[in-house]
Amino acid sequence: MAIKIHAFVFLGLVLSLISVASAISGTATYYTVYTPSACYGFQDQGVMIAAASDALYENGAACGRMYKVRCTGPTNAGVPQPCRGEVTVKIVDRCPSPGCQSTIDLSQEAFNIIADPAAGKINIDYTQV
Repeated sequence: MAIKIHAFVFLGLVLSLISVASAISGTATYYTVYTPSACYGFQDQGVMIAAASDALYENGAACGRMYKVRCTGPTNAGVPQPCRGEVTVKIVDRCPSPGCQSTIDLSQEAFNIIADPAAGKINIDYTQV
């Protein structure tokens, strides 16, 4: 019986490491204009939304994808500890180059959940869910 318990504990540790290892590092900013969006036009998609950089957008293939985004730290010294947690967002828009300054441009509401908005730009880990 003790061997089975150890096997389950070991399996749980391995699975937790796999999920951490599959997270991708990037940066996040926030924006306040939600409509019209590149993916849904004037259809309201709520407030837990984001715009994808060209690398993620894939000519519209990212539309509707859900990402779990976790703040990992600041990108500047202005707000040394901006992080508060994580949020799941839906890609509804494109954050086009060269103006896009991040991997994921979160809605202001989503950004406020994971970080102090005074930071403006943060380091993140993100995973498609």
